[in-house]
Amino acid sequence: SKRPPSTTPKDSRVSPPVVYSKKSMSEEEIMDSTTVPFLFVAATGATTVILASALAYLVMGKQSKSQPIVEEAKEETKLSRDEYPGGHVSLYFASQTGTAETYANQLVREGADHGFLVHVIDLEDIDVDDLLSEERRDDAKSKAIFLCSTYGEGEPTDNSAAFVMELKMRTGLTMGNEEEKKEEHFAGPCLSGLDYCAFGLGNTQYEHYNAMGNFFDSTIERLGGTRIAPIGLGDDDKDLEADFENWKDNVLWPTMKKLYIKAGTVVVHKENSGLPDTQYQVEYVETASKPKTLSHDEIHNSSRNYFTSADCPVSINRELRSPADPGSTVHVEIDVSNAKGFSYFTADNLGVLPVNSTEIVESLAKSLSYDLDAVFKVTSSANHEWHGAPFPMPITIRECLARYCDITSAPRRSELKLLAAYAKDPTDKKALLRLSSKEGKAEYREKIMDAHVGLVDLLLLCPSIQAPLEHFLAFCPRLLPRYYTISSSSSVHPKSVHLTVSLTETQKKDGSVYKGICSGHLAGVVAGKSTVRVFNRESTFRLPKDTTKPVIMIGPGTGVAPMRALLQERAYERDVLKKTIGTNVLYFGCKKASLDYLYEEEMQKFQSDGVLNTLHVAFSREKAEKVYVQHLLAKNAEETWELVNGEGAYIFVCGGVKMGQDVSETLRSICVSQGKLSTDAAKKYMEKLASEGRFVQELWA
Repeated sequence: SKRPPSTTPKDSRVSPPVVYSKKSMSEEEIMDSTTVPFLFVAATGATTVILASALAYLVMGKQSKSQPIVEEAKEETKLSRDEYPGGHVSLYFASQTGTAETYANQLVREGADHGFLVHVIDLEDIDVDDLLSEERRDDAKSKAIFLCSTYGEGEPTDNSAAFVMELKMRTGLTMGNEEEKKEEHFAGPCLSGLDYCAFGLGNTQYEHYNAMGNFFDSTIERLGGTRIAPIGLGDDDKDLEADFENWKDNVLWPTMKKLYIKAGTVVVHKENSGLPDTQYQVEYVETASKPKTLSHDEIHNSSRNYFTSADCPVSINRELRSPADPGSTVHVEIDVSNAKGFSYFTADNLGVLPVNSTEIVESLAKSLSYDLDAVFKVTSSANHEWHGAPFPMPITIRECLARYCDITSAPRRSELKLLAAYAKDPTDKKALLRLSSKEGKAEYREKIMDAHVGLVDLLLLCPSIQAPLEHFLAFCPRLLPRYYTISSSSSVHPKSVHLTVSLTETQKKDGSVYKGICSGHLAGVVAGKSTVRVFNRESTFRLPKDTTKPVIMIGPGTGVAPMRALLQERAYERDVLKKTIGTNVLYFGCKKASLDYLYEEEMQKFQSDGVLNTLHVAFSREKAEKVYVQHLLAKNAEETWELVNGEGAYIFVCGGVKMGQDVSETLRSICVSQGKLSTDAAKKYMEKLASEGRFVQELWA
């Protein structure tokens, strides 16, 4: 799920139309002949594997929206050299959670101020040859900006996986974990004539920080592109928005204007005294009807899960922690027996689409004077291409706000600036602009981020904000799915999915409690009465095909979820399939045995049944000295080395990023101390295990 494109202009100026370029399967290229790329590739961190489907994607081509829609956009986007003396710029984004796409749309608005007509293009919809298409040139040059997110441990985002695979093939890189250039497969300088720059979105908590941003930056150059500006790197662990702001204001726009706009040129802007431009128009209908069934091509790329998820009843919801523990972790069982087309494998990831509470929805509707029972559908407004349905329609405002609008997350500073245009009270407008400014960063962090002020709260604080529904739908982010590693075996529980969910809960300064929207939703569902909307996503946890191989599982806290699933599966292999299973070792960690020892009785039963051979539990608050799973792993160095190197054990790790880094470092130390390897050799040894699927981590920041 991604944030919707927004084309609201700066101040009173008319914004340019947002052109989302699409390539049809039946057409070599149907883009406007005036479209020229200045490539933007946006990368946001993620941990998926490039699957065989990516190769199929390259072979079969990309699907698109219908040609007439694009043809309509052509007529709307002919270039005015007075308004856009810098010409066309193509902005390519790779986004997992919508941040890169949001930044792309921000640059669309700013591009008009600087004299450039910026076209936003999803990397899912193009291939490498499209970057130099004749239809995308100003004079002899193509211009491109890449906004590139890194997903998890150095992987591409879902929407850029196929494009990344093609780049690797063009540069002669092997597809293994340890990439190696093969000159005989190098495609040569196939991107000569392309001017480009890149900004990467990453997180320093992960080992492979901004891997995709750096990959795009170096690979485009290797294929003949001309880098016009140094890469910008944004760190989400600190202040990603500030990093992006600094790069675009001090590097990107100054460079582009110097290279592509003649000195002394004045950019002419059309005046607009009304509300900011928006890409949607709302059509109200008399009565609600069943949402129209849409094809894959008729749905916005980032909204597909809204259409494919299933509402499933909750059969069990029970607390796993002691009443003496102030925190909460719940075990939720979801009945998927009647979910059409739903299936899963042991320890897959379950995507859960959260729902805003009735109280929050009603508060927002009251602030903006919306009739919650009104039924509507949206289409594209003038000068804007229809990029697919953002959610099922027709729909009531109530359901739209509850299911598809993120109204509780803290707005970005750039979004506060946008909201200021809708504030009728000069005091509200001034406050929003101050919070959105560079000088107001500290105040923004204190009053918005740290205070957990969401959009719904902001409307109460600045009551003069009034936005028509079509504008609200353009600037309000979409609700994103949250992913939980499934804690059940599909062999043992084929009609039920189990989740282990820790409730995110924070005391706010005003005395109220902020709850994570999805964990709070799951913690509050009532067994036998409530439903949750879910879909499945493959994980990287897969037991060895040779069941005799040992398995080492490391999962403190809720990281035990996939380990529970794997143990159920190992028991099934032994007891039902009558196979011989190898040694199973589990490292679990919690605060105290009396507080948050999750699934204690089940783990003891796995032990007594002979499925779990060894259980190591690290209690971080039992004694003065804090003990974590990596400490116990280090104590068992000899045993671990024998299992891994001598018996071919598989290692699975799940939990926080910091824990994963500590475990990885401990394993490398074991390679050095027990295997007598050098530090570099130990690192390569672990990388080889990872490339073979024998060392798998699923971590979260």
